[in-house]
Amino acid sequence: MTTERRKNDRRGLLMILSSPSGAGKSTLAKRLRAWDTSIRFSVSATTRAPRVGEVDKSDYHFVSEDEFKRMVTNDEMLEHAHVFGNFYGSPTGPVRDAIEQGNDVLFDIDWQGAQQIRNSALGMHTLSVFLLPPSITELRRRLEARGQDSKEVIDQRMKKCWDEISHWDGYDFVLVNDDLDETENSLRKIIDVARMRRSQQPNLTEHVRQLQSEFQEQL
Repeated sequence: MTTERRKNDRRGLLMILSSPSGAGKSTLAKRLRAWDTSIRFSVSATTRAPRVGEVDKSDYHFVSEDEFKRMVTNDEMLEHAHVFGNFYGSPTGPVRDAIEQGNDVLFDIDWQGAQQIRNSALGMHTLSVFLLPPSITELRRRLEARGQDSKEVIDQRMKKCWDEISHWDGYDFVLVNDDLDETENSLRKIIDVARMRRSQQPNLTEHVRQLQSEFQEQL
């Protein structure tokens, strides 16, 4: 099934991946985009200042706090949050345009953002997947093996992990990521099936009408 055929025949998905830190979310997101290059990352809006090398509308949509609040008030954000003194959110317009063109949009967000998107105007096009670690011991081992954080930061992440895990039952699918290749394969199957949901096929109604017209002609 080619990218061109998908764009002509279906709407895109809002694909949400959530997990506690260390459960493999970022790695699997990269693998999915390598598997299908039409999958796009959602570009968030933020009120924080750009860092060196960051490009507006590529890394983030950089906006003022007043503009951000205006967008929230006008329902122009699929989800938003206040984090460490700055606002972050997912603008609705670019996501709507992408899925109407048949492109899937990938969100790497927590359970609160996922809940907001599911309750949004585009919620019917959402596919949400939560990744569980095989054990808490293995989760800590993975965080330590990354070599990116101090012991204090790892301890903070571990304290937060249960709050994230406790929301596992709010997702369409839940996978235990004990083998990265097997989990990726399962994700691909889930996405392929979700792409065929009735809500993702805008031409079905017209096709059924055409069948009905042909049927009436033969009576």
